[in-house]
Amino acid sequence: MRKSFKYFLIILLIAIILAMAFLFRSTASKTVDTKADEPVVDVVLVGGGIMSATLGTFISELEPNWKIEMFERLDQVAQESSNGLNNAGTGHSGFMEMNYTSEKDGKMDISKAVKTASQFEVTKQFWAYQVKNGVLGTPSSFINPVPHIAFVWGDNVNFLEKRYAAMIQNPMFSGMKYSADVAEIKQWAPLVMQGRDPQQKVAATRMEIGSDVNYGAITTQLVGHLEKQSQFKLNTSTEVTGISPNQDKTWTVSYKNLKTGQASHVKTRFVFIGAGGAAIKLLQMTGLEETKQYAGFPIGGVFLMTDNPKVTEQHSVKVYGRAELGAPPMSVPHIDTRYIDGKKYVLFGPFATYSNKFLKNGSQFDLIDATNKNNVIPMAKIGTENLDLVKYLISQVSMSKQDQFEELKKYYPEANIEDWTANQAGQRVQIIKKAPGKEATLQFGTEIFVAKDRSITALLGASPGASTSPYIMLSLLEKAFPQQVAGTWNPKLHEIIKSYQKDLSTDPVLLDQVRQYTSSTLGLKYTPTRQAANDAQANIAVAK
Repeated sequence: MRKSFKYFLIILLIAIILAMAFLFRSTASKTVDTKADEPVVDVVLVGGGIMSATLGTFISELEPNWKIEMFERLDQVAQESSNGLNNAGTGHSGFMEMNYTSEKDGKMDISKAVKTASQFEVTKQFWAYQVKNGVLGTPSSFINPVPHIAFVWGDNVNFLEKRYAAMIQNPMFSGMKYSADVAEIKQWAPLVMQGRDPQQKVAATRMEIGSDVNYGAITTQLVGHLEKQSQFKLNTSTEVTGISPNQDKTWTVSYKNLKTGQASHVKTRFVFIGAGGAAIKLLQMTGLEETKQYAGFPIGGVFLMTDNPKVTEQHSVKVYGRAELGAPPMSVPHIDTRYIDGKKYVLFGPFATYSNKFLKNGSQFDLIDATNKNNVIPMAKIGTENLDLVKYLISQVSMSKQDQFEELKKYYPEANIEDWTANQAGQRVQIIKKAPGKEATLQFGTEIFVAKDRSITALLGASPGASTSPYIMLSLLEKAFPQQVAGTWNPKLHEIIKSYQKDLSTDPVLLDQVRQYTSSTLGLKYTPTRQAANDAQANIAVAK
């Protein structure tokens, strides 16, 4: 017995030593010997998703002579979170996302919804400009008009009514309709109402200007146009293996071709890491002090999907409900119309899943590889402080297909389980970050990282992400290139984004003009403010 205990202590001691050695290992890339006369590219984009494609397009239009290289570890761009089947395709505008509003002391706080709506207006202007200039193709290939509906029942009806009363006061939500009438809601979303208990108290809001977006199509088209430029180079099936500083204030990005095994490197003045969940691991390679504050918590998602015409023909809207207590924002239940590569689907979910992977096509060792002495304690702290989230994830992971189907029936009472298949969506990595006065905080939004010298940048986090990518990349440009944005780039930015540096939420006239321009260009449904007012007056006259 004593001998066994002795061996146990030895094994335990060895395990502790190995764990400490692992945690205290260096995560920074080794310095690469480079030659003084090596060519230097202006920009390196790591990751072939919507963010890198958008930033590359901005820079190509602002500085046509800059040399840009993009690296993607898969054999095509837009195969991770940007892919059409790896996300819900929502053009997030705050219209129906009830987690973007909160009630405090009897008052409804809609500031996040206003912010998100304003950001998506920037997005639509960017896309409209690209359509006008032949960068993006036919709008219906990547965006389609799909009304956005917030739907509740029971005790949540009062919340939605208060939310509507607050939102309708802001120009961003002009045209929003509210109804607690079963017959009217059934006209809006027949799939949701058919077979529902007629005695159930329900309510909904509707915004006609909503949209469904294929972010994978946008990414592919943007990168396809960049490839036509002589100053741009795309490297697929190529994994970035190191990012190290040089004495001349440039960076060396090391990489390996995953098909041939050939390793090489490139020198660059500026790096953007837009590699989704893998951004944290890549940031650690830089060795920058300011990157040590970050860790990541991966959350996956599964959607139930159907392409049965009998179902899809009855549903041409996106319907969002309210999240359960403790659920992360990405887990808000919704039943959506999707258009992917010309085909119509109906999607419901998401159901949270857990994996150590930081990417859908990543490794189960991703979480462990990103753990070190700087973030292990904050990660443990977050786990103990967010027990509601832990319990929620456990309950979600343990759900059977029948359990998931029962959740679907809350939004589609007459659903047939045989029509639906499960589709694994992309991975999201929520940010764990040190905060003043706290060991760590768990963040669910997106965060722009810019190094002190502005030469290394990255995008971290999740929703609303892709839908506000032009706004996010514009904000990154402002932080990384403040002099150019304020100077030589400013006229071009105003040409691309007509409302640039203006607050649309306080300027209803400009907002109306912008929405008329983007809606007509992108094929979205929008009733101009003056016409809407005239229609409302006509309806009142008829009612009298």
